[in-house]
This record gives sequence, C-alpha cells and structure tokens, in this order.
Amino acid sequence: MAKKKFVVGCFDEEAVLFPAVKKVRTAGYKIHDVYTPFAVHGLDHALGLRETSLHTAGFIYGITGTSTALGSISWILVKDWPLNFGGKPNFSLPAWIPITFELTVLFAAVGMVLTFCYLCQLAPFVKKHHFHPRATDDLFVMVIECTEKTNVDDLQAFLSSAGAIETDVQVAEEGWWLGTYDKEETTFENSNPVVA
Repeated sequence: MAKKKFVVGCFDEEAVLFPAVKKVRTAGYKIHDVYTPFAVHGLDHALGLRETSLHTAGFIYGITGTSTALGSISWILVKDWPLNFGGKPNFSLPAWIPITFELTVLFAAVGMVLTFCYLCQLAPFVKKHHFHPRATDDLFVMVIECTEKTNVDDLQAFLSSAGAIETDVQVAEEGWWLGTYDKEETTFENSNPVVA
C-alpha cells in the first residue's frame, strides 16, 4: 500500500473536539478519522459520515436463516424422511417455529459479527497503524489526510488554534497489513512532534 502523510491533532476534552471538527471541515481539510477513548454521540454526524447499513445486513442474514430453517425442515419432514407423529400432518408449521426462530437469530448474529469485523478490518494478525498511543486512553485524536497542496505548518497552527494540545506529522499506510503488535512498528516515520 502507498504511504500517505497525515497531520495528527490531540484534544483533551470532548467539548473542544466538536467545534474543532466543524472548523476543520469548514476549512476544507479531509478528516481521515477521529479516535476517541469512548463512544462520542453525534461525532459521526459532525464528521459527515452516513448511517451504517449493518442493520440491513442483519435483516438479510435473518431472512436467510428463516429460509434455511423452513426449507430444510420441510424438505426433511415432508419429502426426504416423512414421519408420523401421532397423526399430525407432515407439514406442521407451528411445531417448527422454535427451530426457525433459533436459526434466524443464529444467522443474523453470526453474519453481523463477521460483517462488522470485515468492515472494521478486525482479524487475528491484522495490524493497523496507531496514530497516538493515548488514543484509547484519555485523548481524542483527529487525523487529517494531507494532499500535495496542504501546508503542514499552517495546518498544525490551525489545529493548535482550534484547541489541540499536541500536533504531529506522520507518514503511514492508510489501510491494514498482516503483522503482530509484539514487534517494533516500522511502517511509518514520525517527524518531531510539535506541542502546542
């Protein structure tokens, strides 16, 4: 993957982060991502992200589970191996509801977990670049992708004026790669951090 240059700004309060996100977007910079130590409600709307389609995928997986359950049970008990259960008809839909429900829930749950892991690129031995070690501790980290026209010094000054307590320039791969975190990370180069 190609390496890109990013400007990283660290904020210590959620109340400072929201106006900074709006200022950065209004100024026309492309925000790569914002990393927070906890879920921040409304941040996705402030970043201009669309609503997730994970619930639609969950519905499709659930319907697939329902169809699989009804199709397999009806084929087994009606066509392949019909049994006489006390004179009940072979196609006995009310008796199949518990199994159908369980298979619907199973397909939806497992499918949504796997889809979520795929979309977030979460898997064993999949490694992503960490822009700041305190991003999962107590800092809100905004990462801005630089272009050829981006003046890095002006952007760092802009972030400092927007409330960033620390700014940094990093060159890193945008996506993920195979590796483990027990080895030294050598896929990016840090410039000297500028503390505001």
